[in-house]
Amino acid sequence: MSGTALKPNPSAPSEDPQPKSAHAHLGRSGSTKGFLIKLILMALVNAFGLYGILAAWGVQNWGILTFLVVTLIAVDLIYFLPGRRLLPLKYLAPGLIFLIVFQVFVILFTASTAFTNYGDGHNSTKEAAVRALVANSETRVEGTANFRIAVVKNDGGQLGFAAQPTTSDAGQSGSAPTFVGTPETGLQPVSANAEGAPNSWQVPGYTVLTEDEILSQQQQIAELRIPLGAATTLGMAGAQLEENQSADNVSLRSNDGQWAYVYSPGLTYNPDTDVMVAQDGTEYRPSDTGNFVSADGSMLTPGWQVNVGLSNFSAIFDPRIFGGPFIAVTLWTFAFAFLSVATTFFAGLFLALLFNKPGMKGRGIYRSLLFLPYAFPGFLSILVWAGLLNRDFGFFNDVIFGGAQIPWLTDPVLAKFSVLFVNLWLGFPYMFLICMGALQAIPQDLYESARIDGAGPWKSFRQITLPLLLVAVGPLLIASFAMNFNNFNLIYLLTAGGPRDLDSTTGVGATDILITFVYKIAFESGSNQYGVASAISILIFVMIAVISLITFRRSKALEDIA
Repeated sequence: MSGTALKPNPSAPSEDPQPKSAHAHLGRSGSTKGFLIKLILMALVNAFGLYGILAAWGVQNWGILTFLVVTLIAVDLIYFLPGRRLLPLKYLAPGLIFLIVFQVFVILFTASTAFTNYGDGHNSTKEAAVRALVANSETRVEGTANFRIAVVKNDGGQLGFAAQPTTSDAGQSGSAPTFVGTPETGLQPVSANAEGAPNSWQVPGYTVLTEDEILSQQQQIAELRIPLGAATTLGMAGAQLEENQSADNVSLRSNDGQWAYVYSPGLTYNPDTDVMVAQDGTEYRPSDTGNFVSADGSMLTPGWQVNVGLSNFSAIFDPRIFGGPFIAVTLWTFAFAFLSVATTFFAGLFLALLFNKPGMKGRGIYRSLLFLPYAFPGFLSILVWAGLLNRDFGFFNDVIFGGAQIPWLTDPVLAKFSVLFVNLWLGFPYMFLICMGALQAIPQDLYESARIDGAGPWKSFRQITLPLLLVAVGPLLIASFAMNFNNFNLIYLLTAGGPRDLDSTTGVGATDILITFVYKIAFESGSNQYGVASAISILIFVMIAVISLITFRRSKALEDIA
């Protein structure tokens, strides 16, 4: 037997009744399904990306267009190139893209806006400002006829009007057009054609737009100006020009694509000299502030967006502009954030120590009850507290204080106290939870050793519990500080930043923090100053970054204790 080799018995049953080809088939089937799912998802991603590229091309936003093209190519390469080297990127790519779009882009856009005069009166480009100035200065020429029009398009694709003058908005709507023209050709007489409504007019060399086409091009039609030009045309239109009105500037204008009227601009822009000229001959030249300004200092609005350097930052610290309110709001923001973290943390820690006794009866029920304020939606809790603290009919004044009218939300000092109290109510359950978890992670042997060495409860708390607790919850306290530094919901829903300082033109109130101050400057100050608001936002970002860096380094030093 020792010298005989064992041979397999061909009649013996196979140990693997399923052939290997079946396993291979199942593997190929699963791989095919996975590839099809990936193909469908990537087709949707590419379709969405191409739509964004075409939209960016249409508005000539080259920055977004470049980002979309590069991102789309990178994503296709990551998910379609073979090999395991790109496997980590397949998981990191979605998060990285969202980080760039929702964080990096927002920060860069805010930073770029902080160095501009972007805001009311400076919302767009110079070209848009010129169009708005000319359009807003237009006045209707007295004594001119009303024009029943049809919007037409010539063979070159330019929009224009086919028009028939009438004595009122209700007359002669069935007459054939007597004028037709584009902004380049001006309004010119035409021979009579087929009778009928304007949408059935037939004008040689032009195509009449349908109602759907007019609706889709409302903005372009509203911007159309068809010069009347020739004196004969003006006479047929019944135009009576004043001495300071030129026949070259009088034009037809329509807002609805059905009726048009004769207008004369009060301002005329000369692109060769870059000068805006009024009817009385006054010249307005562009300034560094993004406005057309005359020799005597008169300024035309709207203007356009320009780079103003550090002007927004200097305005923030200028006592005559934002300096006073900014310093006061900054100090209160730091105090509010620090006190919010301190009160919620120590309240949560006290309750965690209280309910960390192993033998306490009903400990689970008490913990659940303490968690309720955190489980209830925060914004609803804030609105409920605003009602409870109402001066005239709030529960606190009517029931607890017997009908007193304590100004919890309208007195500067009491309003700050109320904000901190409500934030304590909202925040202590979170601190209670994390402190409970951290306390249970501290070895009990340390406390036994401390008792043997003669340490009392207070000394054990100071030298064991608190240092080890801070190592565990230190990063969470930093995050809580940053959150309270920008706690917009609490301030705005409870007090709206009030009570308001009536002597300030910024609308700032006693409980405003920096983020609500930014909101008021951007949207509620009477003039939306987005550039200044962006500058303050950058300062907030820098403040939180510096504080977080310092405290994170300090929290690392605490790790030596552990």
